[in-house]
Amino acid sequence: MFDSDLGRDKRPVTSRRVFLVSSATALAGMILWSLRKPRLVQAKAERGASEEVTIVEFSDSGERLKTVHVPKVVKTEDEWRKQLSRGVFAITRQADTEFAYSGEYCNLHEKGLYRCICCDNALFSSDTKFDSGTGWPSFWAPIAPENVRTTRDGSLSMVRTAVSCAECDAHLGHVFDDGPEPTALRYCMNSASLRFVARQVTAKSSK
Repeated sequence: MFDSDLGRDKRPVTSRRVFLVSSATALAGMILWSLRKPRLVQAKAERGASEEVTIVEFSDSGERLKTVHVPKVVKTEDEWRKQLSRGVFAITRQADTEFAYSGEYCNLHEKGLYRCICCDNALFSSDTKFDSGTGWPSFWAPIAPENVRTTRDGSLSMVRTAVSCAECDAHLGHVFDDGPEPTALRYCMNSASLRFVARQVTAKSSK
Protein backbone atom coordinates (compact mmCIF):
# COMPACT_ATOMS: atom_id res chain seq x y z
CA MET A 1 0.00 0.00 0.00
CA PHE A 2 2.88 2.32 0.76
CA ASP A 3 4.43 1.63 -2.63
CA SER A 4 1.19 2.37 -4.43
CA ASP A 5 0.76 5.60 -2.51
CA LEU A 6 4.30 6.66 -3.38
CA GLY A 7 3.66 5.95 -7.04
CA ARG A 8 0.59 8.13 -6.97
CA ASP A 9 2.55 10.95 -5.34
CA LYS A 10 5.27 10.91 -8.02
CA ARG A 11 2.90 11.58 -10.87
CA PRO A 12 1.54 14.88 -9.55
CA VAL A 13 5.07 16.07 -8.73
CA THR A 14 6.21 15.33 -12.28
CA SER A 15 3.14 17.02 -13.74
CA ARG A 16 3.72 20.10 -11.62
CA ARG A 17 7.33 20.28 -12.81
CA VAL A 18 6.29 20.05 -16.44
CA PHE A 19 3.65 22.71 -15.88
CA LEU A 20 6.13 25.06 -14.18
CA VAL A 21 8.74 24.60 -16.90
CA SER A 22 6.13 25.19 -19.64
CA SER A 23 4.82 28.28 -17.88
CA ALA A 24 8.31 29.68 -17.45
CA THR A 25 9.06 29.08 -21.14
CA ALA A 26 5.83 30.79 -22.22
CA LEU A 27 6.51 33.74 -19.91
CA ALA A 28 10.03 34.09 -21.26
CA GLY A 29 8.65 34.04 -24.78
CA MET A 30 6.17 36.78 -23.96
CA ILE A 31 8.86 38.93 -22.37
CA LEU A 32 11.14 38.42 -25.36
CA TRP A 33 8.34 39.39 -27.77
CA SER A 34 7.48 42.49 -25.74
CA LEU A 35 11.12 43.55 -25.90
CA ARG A 36 11.40 42.83 -29.62
CA LYS A 37 8.09 44.37 -30.66
CA PRO A 38 9.13 48.04 -30.37
CA ARG A 39 12.24 47.29 -32.41
CA LEU A 40 10.18 45.46 -35.04
CA VAL A 41 7.75 48.39 -35.29
CA GLN A 42 10.63 50.82 -35.47
CA ALA A 43 12.33 48.78 -38.19
CA LYS A 44 9.11 48.66 -40.17
CA ALA A 45 8.72 52.43 -39.87
CA GLU A 46 12.31 52.95 -40.96
CA ARG A 47 11.78 50.75 -44.01
CA GLY A 48 8.60 52.63 -44.87
CA ALA A 49 10.26 55.98 -44.33
CA SER A 50 12.93 55.11 -46.89
CA GLU A 51 10.29 54.25 -49.51
CA GLU A 52 9.50 56.85 -52.15
CA VAL A 53 6.17 57.29 -53.92
CA THR A 54 5.21 59.20 -57.03
CA ILE A 55 2.35 61.68 -56.72
CA VAL A 56 1.04 64.68 -58.63
CA GLU A 57 1.00 67.99 -56.80
CA PHE A 58 -1.94 70.38 -57.12
CA SER A 59 -2.52 73.91 -55.94
CA ASP A 60 -5.52 74.64 -53.70
CA SER A 61 -7.26 76.05 -56.76
CA GLY A 62 -7.03 72.63 -58.42
CA GLU A 63 -4.26 73.52 -60.87
CA ARG A 64 -2.00 70.60 -61.74
CA LEU A 65 1.55 71.54 -60.83
CA LYS A 66 4.08 68.73 -61.26
CA THR A 67 4.80 65.05 -60.73
CA VAL A 68 7.15 64.51 -57.82
CA HIS A 69 8.87 61.67 -55.95
CA VAL A 70 8.40 62.06 -52.20
CA PRO A 71 9.14 59.88 -49.16
CA LYS A 72 6.12 57.92 -47.97
CA VAL A 73 4.69 59.45 -44.81
CA VAL A 74 5.23 56.92 -42.02
CA LYS A 75 4.28 57.53 -38.37
CA THR A 76 3.81 55.36 -35.34
CA GLU A 77 0.33 54.60 -34.04
CA ASP A 78 0.90 56.98 -31.11
CA GLU A 79 1.95 59.77 -33.47
CA TRP A 80 -1.19 59.31 -35.58
CA ARG A 81 -3.35 59.26 -32.44
CA LYS A 82 -1.88 62.59 -31.33
CA GLN A 83 -2.51 64.13 -34.76
CA LEU A 84 -6.01 62.80 -35.43
CA SER A 85 -9.26 62.72 -33.53
CA ARG A 86 -10.48 59.34 -32.31
CA GLY A 87 -13.03 58.93 -35.11
CA VAL A 88 -10.67 60.04 -37.85
CA PHE A 89 -7.96 57.72 -36.53
CA ALA A 90 -10.37 54.76 -36.55
CA ILE A 91 -11.32 55.42 -40.17
CA THR A 92 -8.01 56.42 -41.72
CA ARG A 93 -5.63 54.16 -39.77
CA GLN A 94 -7.92 51.23 -38.87
CA ALA A 95 -10.15 51.12 -41.98
CA ASP A 96 -13.38 51.89 -40.13
CA THR A 97 -16.38 53.40 -41.96
CA GLU A 98 -18.51 56.37 -40.95
CA PHE A 99 -22.30 56.05 -40.88
CA ALA A 100 -24.12 56.89 -44.12
CA TYR A 101 -25.22 60.54 -44.36
CA SER A 102 -23.19 61.44 -41.28
CA GLY A 103 -20.15 62.91 -43.08
CA GLU A 104 -19.86 66.66 -43.53
CA TYR A 105 -19.06 66.36 -47.26
CA CYS A 106 -21.92 64.06 -48.24
CA ASN A 107 -24.14 66.89 -49.49
CA LEU A 108 -21.45 69.48 -50.14
CA HIS A 109 -21.80 71.00 -53.61
CA GLU A 110 -19.22 73.75 -53.31
CA LYS A 111 -16.38 73.85 -55.83
CA GLY A 112 -12.99 72.92 -54.52
CA LEU A 113 -10.33 70.33 -53.79
CA TYR A 114 -10.39 67.36 -51.41
CA ARG A 115 -7.07 66.60 -49.72
CA CYS A 116 -6.00 63.75 -47.42
CA ILE A 117 -6.74 64.62 -43.79
CA CYS A 118 -3.54 62.85 -42.72
CA CYS A 119 -0.88 64.18 -45.11
CA ASP A 120 -2.56 66.84 -47.32
CA ASN A 121 -2.09 64.89 -50.55
CA ALA A 122 -4.55 66.04 -53.23
CA LEU A 123 -7.12 63.28 -53.81
CA PHE A 124 -10.32 64.44 -55.50
CA SER A 125 -11.82 67.45 -57.20
CA SER A 126 -15.38 68.68 -56.93
CA ASP A 127 -15.42 68.50 -60.75
CA THR A 128 -15.78 64.69 -60.52
CA LYS A 129 -18.10 64.61 -57.51
CA PHE A 130 -21.65 63.36 -58.03
CA ASP A 131 -24.71 62.51 -55.96
CA SER A 132 -24.65 58.72 -55.65
CA GLY A 133 -27.54 58.52 -53.19
CA THR A 134 -25.46 56.24 -50.95
CA GLY A 135 -24.83 58.63 -48.07
CA TRP A 136 -21.11 59.06 -48.72
CA PRO A 137 -19.29 61.63 -50.89
CA SER A 138 -18.73 59.97 -54.26
CA PHE A 139 -16.45 60.74 -57.19
CA TRP A 140 -16.13 59.15 -60.62
CA ALA A 141 -12.32 59.60 -60.65
CA PRO A 142 -9.46 60.73 -58.40
CA ILE A 143 -7.76 63.99 -59.24
CA ALA A 144 -4.74 61.93 -60.38
CA PRO A 145 -4.45 58.13 -60.50
CA GLU A 146 -0.96 58.36 -58.98
CA ASN A 147 -2.32 59.90 -55.78
CA VAL A 148 -4.42 56.92 -54.67
CA ARG A 149 -3.84 53.18 -54.27
CA THR A 150 -6.31 50.30 -54.52
CA THR A 151 -6.11 46.96 -52.72
CA ARG A 152 -8.31 43.89 -52.38
CA ASP A 153 -10.52 43.97 -49.28
CA GLY A 154 -12.05 40.65 -48.23
CA SER A 155 -13.64 41.83 -44.98
CA LEU A 156 -17.37 41.62 -44.14
CA SER A 157 -17.66 38.33 -46.08
CA MET A 158 -17.41 40.12 -49.42
CA VAL A 159 -14.73 41.14 -51.88
CA ARG A 160 -14.32 44.88 -52.38
CA THR A 161 -11.63 47.24 -53.63
CA ALA A 162 -10.30 49.50 -50.91
CA VAL A 163 -8.88 52.93 -51.73
CA SER A 164 -6.05 54.54 -49.78
CA CYS A 165 -3.83 57.60 -50.01
CA ALA A 166 -0.67 56.84 -51.97
CA GLU A 167 1.43 59.13 -49.79
CA CYS A 168 0.52 57.96 -46.27
CA ASP A 169 -1.66 54.82 -46.72
CA ALA A 170 -4.68 56.45 -45.06
CA HIS A 171 -7.84 54.45 -45.66
CA LEU A 172 -10.25 56.53 -47.73
CA GLY A 173 -13.09 54.20 -48.69
CA HIS A 174 -13.90 51.82 -51.56
CA VAL A 175 -14.36 52.01 -55.31
CA PHE A 176 -17.22 50.30 -57.16
CA ASP A 177 -18.06 49.80 -60.84
CA ASP A 178 -21.56 51.33 -60.71
CA GLY A 179 -20.63 54.96 -61.26
CA PRO A 180 -21.45 57.37 -64.10
CA GLU A 181 -19.58 57.92 -67.33
CA PRO A 182 -16.91 58.52 -68.41
CA THR A 183 -15.32 56.03 -65.99
CA ALA A 184 -18.37 54.08 -64.74
CA LEU A 185 -16.66 54.09 -61.34
CA ARG A 186 -17.86 55.25 -57.93
CA TYR A 187 -15.17 56.21 -55.46
CA CYS A 188 -17.21 56.02 -52.26
CA MET A 189 -15.19 57.98 -49.69
CA ASN A 190 -15.39 58.74 -45.99
CA SER A 191 -15.74 62.46 -45.27
CA ALA A 192 -13.53 61.95 -42.22
CA SER A 193 -10.63 60.95 -44.49
CA LEU A 194 -10.82 64.20 -46.45
CA ARG A 195 -10.12 67.89 -45.96
CA PHE A 196 -12.01 70.20 -48.28
CA VAL A 197 -10.36 73.34 -49.67
CA ALA A 198 -12.82 75.74 -51.29
CA ARG A 199 -11.88 77.08 -54.69
CA GLN A 200 -11.04 80.76 -54.55
CA VAL A 201 -12.83 82.80 -57.18
CA THR A 202 -10.86 85.86 -58.25
CA ALA A 203 -12.79 88.77 -59.70
CA LYS A 204 -11.67 89.93 -63.12
CA SER A 205 -9.95 93.26 -63.00
CA SER A 206 -11.91 96.02 -64.70
CA LYS A 207 -10.25 98.09 -67.36
